[in-house]
Amino acid sequence: MSTETAPGRPGNLTAVEEEKLRQLWRLIFQVCGMSTDEADAAAAANSSASAAASAAAQASSADPKKAKKSRMSFFSRKGKKDSDADSISEQQSSSGTSTTTASAAPAVILSQTKDGEEDKYGQTKHFYDTLASQSPESIRATIWSMVKHDHPDALVLRFLRARKWDVEKALIMLISTMNWRAHDMKVDEDIMFNGEGAALDAEQHAADPVAKKLGHDFLAQIRMGKSFVHGMDKQGRPICYVRVRLHRQGEQAEESLERYTVFLIETCRMLLRSPVDTATIVFDMTGFSMANMDYTPVKFMIKCFEANYPECLGAVLVHKSPWLFQGIWKVIKGWLDPVVANKVHFTNNVKEMEEFIPAAHIPKELDGDEDWTFSYVEPVPGENDVMKDAATRGRLLAHREELVKAYEAATLRWIQLPEGAAEAGEVKRERNAVAEKLREDYWVVDPYVRARSMYDRIGVLQKGGRLSYYPQEGGGLVVNGAAAAAPVVAAPPVVAAPVAVPAPARIPAETSEDDVD
Repeated sequence: MSTETAPGRPGNLTAVEEEKLRQLWRLIFQVCGMSTDEADAAAAANSSASAAASAAAQASSADPKKAKKSRMSFFSRKGKKDSDADSISEQQSSSGTSTTTASAAPAVILSQTKDGEEDKYGQTKHFYDTLASQSPESIRATIWSMVKHDHPDALVLRFLRARKWDVEKALIMLISTMNWRAHDMKVDEDIMFNGEGAALDAEQHAADPVAKKLGHDFLAQIRMGKSFVHGMDKQGRPICYVRVRLHRQGEQAEESLERYTVFLIETCRMLLRSPVDTATIVFDMTGFSMANMDYTPVKFMIKCFEANYPECLGAVLVHKSPWLFQGIWKVIKGWLDPVVANKVHFTNNVKEMEEFIPAAHIPKELDGDEDWTFSYVEPVPGENDVMKDAATRGRLLAHREELVKAYEAATLRWIQLPEGAAEAGEVKRERNAVAEKLREDYWVVDPYVRARSMYDRIGVLQKGGRLSYYPQEGGGLVVNGAAAAAPVVAAPPVVAAPVAVPAPARIPAETSEDDVD
């Protein structure tokens, strides 16, 4: 199979798109307090802000005393907000987030408010609230915590594509997402760090009845197989199945529904390998009745994909929906961005589903040929013991921080290069080389910052980041649709050699406007 990278991804950018990427990294550096005078000057030159605002910003940069005053006022934090930001930074350092000592950031001057009816989820307000309440260091830490095994550019480009390459809107969306991850959901330092094992412990031993119920409700959804990730479609995208008939409104607490939704999305991210960067969701509507309809988690799921996980949906299949769902779909469709709605396909039988998933990989319960049934494997005692080794985790995170700084340094050189600079190619290669080191390094850190999931236990997600989508098929690995020899994986903290991942079938270009407000 030939490797093909979809447009708007690392390695397949137009000159205009590459320039947009450079501009966004420049703004990210400003927000994170890492911009140099040259980068600030370049940002000011490219800004379409008023002449007075531009002059004030340049004057502050020229006068150190004024600059210090301006920067401190822009990122001022008082009382509890300051304490909360520091607390978040400490939590992130224990859950796999890089931390560093950065100078206070200069004010980010946007050319317009970017607010109004288009701001569906109020992200402009979240953006400014985040800048006012969080330190530049904590914002930076959350960004790098979200990168994980991705190419950093790949993550940043998701936000650019989702905002139709509007750099300022992409920045607003990205920073708003970081606030959501760190403060609203505590994705990395709680949901993924604690995982299924902590939920089991709370279910069995928590004295607090609320914590006990949250643990039970979280695991109940996994155990019943309400939703799970299994296999891949014809494009090599991981498939998340949702058996709607198993949901009953009020059976689980809303908080546990949201935590499990985020947990599943994050787990699915662990199964993405370039050039595949989206997933397919199959809503199995077999046996659906009005007792299964619950708009609240539907709205939360839509918000997750549109506001916080942009450009992650490849296709959505609604399978065997009954006639009574027609009216419900009209309501739900009205909440969706039109491009997202266009990714929704209704299938009524296995032949129609075969347009997206090979019959051999459609489970028999959906009339396919795969003899596979979901069965949950409970957490194994001691599976997360390495997470107690704070000394090793700290050493690994310190090494990762050095890689992050190397990538930031290379990126800074890249965004400061004049147009047509001879050394541009060399700097790009350096960035990509460090990005690859970051990818490899993540899987060394992973056992110390992410609790093991069912997908680790059944052999889908293996040490070193190896994938086996169908581990039951004769013990051989199936990676992105192609058979691969079983690798020998060194145990952490030794970095395992990367595996060449065969590409899936050709990935059609998308409009890349799917997750806009």
